Amino acid sequence: MDAQTKPRGALAEKPQSPEQRPGQSEAPAEQHGDSSSKPSFRDRLRQHPVLTAVVVCVLIAAAAGALAYWLDVRHYESTDDAFIAARSFSVAPKVGGYVTDVPVTDNQHVSAGDLLARIDERDYRIAVDQAKAQVAVGEANVHNVEAQIESQKEQIAQAKAQVEQAQAQLDFAQQEEARARDLVEKGAGTVQREQQTRSDLQAQQANMARAQAALTAAELGIKTLQAQLESAKGSLQQAKAQLDQANLNLQYTAVIAAESGHVVKLSAAKGTFVTAGQSLMMFVPDKVWVVANYKETQLADMRPGQPVELRIDAYPSRKLTGHVTSVQPGSGTAFSLLPAENATGNYVKVVQRVPVRIDVDDWPADLPVGPGMSVVPWAKVR
Repeated sequence: MDAQTKPRGALAEKPQSPEQRPGQSEAPAEQHGDSSSKPSFRDRLRQHPVLTAVVVCVLIAAAAGALAYWLDVRHYESTDDAFIAARSFSVAPKVGGYVTDVPVTDNQHVSAGDLLARIDERDYRIAVDQAKAQVAVGEANVHNVEAQIESQKEQIAQAKAQVEQAQAQLDFAQQEEARARDLVEKGAGTVQREQQTRSDLQAQQANMARAQAALTAAELGIKTLQAQLESAKGSLQQAKAQLDQANLNLQYTAVIAAESGHVVKLSAAKGTFVTAGQSLMMFVPDKVWVVANYKETQLADMRPGQPVELRIDAYPSRKLTGHVTSVQPGSGTAFSLLPAENATGNYVKVVQRVPVRIDVDDWPADLPVGPGMSVVPWAKVR
C-alpha cells in the first residue's frame, strides 16, 4: 500500500510548469480546499486591461446616454392614446330619383367642385319649364292690370272734366236764377221766367252730383285695380320663386364635392333609386389633425403653440412635426353621451384624460392617412 501511494504523492507534488496557465492550477487547489491560490476580482481586471477599459467606457457611455436621454425626455409629454381625426361626413342628395352616373370609386381623391354622382334630371327640367310658364302668366297678368290702371286714369281725367263742366253750368244756372228772382221782386220780370231758371238750377245741381259720383267711382276703381296689381305682382314673385326652386332642384341632381378629400364607403350605384337625404357615400376632407388624449396630470405646462413630434403607428420610420393648437376645456367623459356622475354611489378617483388638438405642419403627400389611425405624439412643454 505505501509503495503504491508514494508515486501518486510524487505526482501530486510535481512542480507546476512555468508555461502552465494560472487558471489550470485552480482545480486541484479547489479540490484540496486551498482558497489562498484563487485570484481576486482586481487581479482578474489587471490580467485583462483592454477588456476592462472597454467595459468601463461602455458603462460610462451608457450612463451618459441615459442621463442625456432623461434630461431631454423630461421636457416632453407623450401619450399612446392619440389618433388622427377629421370632420368626415355623409354625402346625400337634396332631391330623389334614379342615379344615372357615379364617376368616382372607393378611396378616390377628389377636388372641390368635382362630380360625385348624378341623378336623372328629366323630371326636374319639366318642372323648370312649368315654372317658366307660370312666370310668363304672372307677367302677363301684371301687364294687363297695369293697362287697366292706365285706362282708369283716363276715365278719372274724363270724370274730372265732366265735374268741371257741370260746375260751370251750375254756376250759370245759379246766376240766371238769381237775376230772374230779382226781376220778379222788382216787378220787371215774369214769374214764369223765374220758375224756369229755378228748374234749370235744380237740373244743373243734379248734373253736378252725377259728375261727382262718376269721379268718385273712377277713383275707387283705380284703387281696386292697384290692389289687383299688387296681387298680380305677388303671384309673379311666387312664380319666380318656384322657378328658382325648380332651377335649384335641377342643379341638385348633380352631387358636387364641397371640398377636396377622399371618397370612402361608396354605396351609390348606377340605376339605383335614391331619396332626398339618403347617404350615397362617406367623405373625408383633406383637412385632418391629431387628437391626443393626455392625462390631466400632464397638462400643467402644456400651452397652445408648443412644438410636437409625431410618429404614426402605420409608418414608424416617418417623423412628423406639428404644434399644439388647443386644449379642450373639460375632460373627454364630460362631453360623452353618458357623462359620469361622481356625486352618486361610491367615488373612486380616476385620472381623467383631456383631448388636445395637434395640427401637423405638413402631412406627407405619399402616405395615406385618415381618421382613426394611431399616433404617438411628443409635445415639448418645457
